[in-house]
Amino acid sequence: MKRTLPAPLDVKLMNVTASVLFVGCAALVLAAASWWVVRHPAFSISRIIVEGEMVHNNAFTLRANVAPSLTGNFFTIDLRAAREAFEEVPWVREAQVKREYPNSLRVELHEHVAEAFWGPDTGAEMVNSFGEVFEANIGEVERDGIPRLQGPAGTSQQVLQVYRMLAPALAPLALEIDELTLSERGSWRAKLANGAQMELGGGTVEQVLQRVQRFVRTLATVTAQYQRKADALESADLRYEDGYALRLHGVSTVQGKMPPPRPQPQPKPAAARR
Repeated sequence: MKRTLPAPLDVKLMNVTASVLFVGCAALVLAAASWWVVRHPAFSISRIIVEGEMVHNNAFTLRANVAPSLTGNFFTIDLRAAREAFEEVPWVREAQVKREYPNSLRVELHEHVAEAFWGPDTGAEMVNSFGEVFEANIGEVERDGIPRLQGPAGTSQQVLQVYRMLAPALAPLALEIDELTLSERGSWRAKLANGAQMELGGGTVEQVLQRVQRFVRTLATVTAQYQRKADALESADLRYEDGYALRLHGVSTVQGKMPPPRPQPQPKPAAARR
């Protein structure tokens, strides 16, 4: 039987040394290749392709504004940081950034679709179609036809939802909502395009909508008694269980005693007279 003798110590050392040298050389080659890839101008980001429906931005200005903040090349650029840089541009809601070999980025943008102003007149915030609040260049927006919504922090989606329900409910009167406000106590108030103020009261959205619908159904009959039309409305208080109080241009509405405003008052409807 043939017996295999162990390799001498010096042979083992030579084998280990050769392996270490081989691994070291491979690591140096890899490092040199990585350095070459990182430094070679062929892989520098030289083109940014911008896609998407854009109304308030354009591809040229986006590239000019965002490119200086992008660092790295095709392999090393941080796509998350690049996406955030594009999303910081006014009116940009969402950006998707992808690499495109060998030196390009492809960016798909989605802008905010503004549905209303948000907050006080002095602010620069708007509400988009998702009910999200965003900062906008107000000077770029035409004020006519866009309502203003207000409410406590975090209620923009709720206020937009109620506006979308009330706007068509008031359409038969040809009176558009110019402002809709939700108070801290949960009471709703609307200002119409003709300047009329409406107290809508509190409760659920369905309860508020029912009060408005009742108001719309009966307003023409009430105003006709005073030879007026709906556009003569100056103010309305719908916070009553069985009716509402009105003030028309040239006509005063009074009642014996009006209770102080509260979310769910229970007084009887106002009696109208010249």
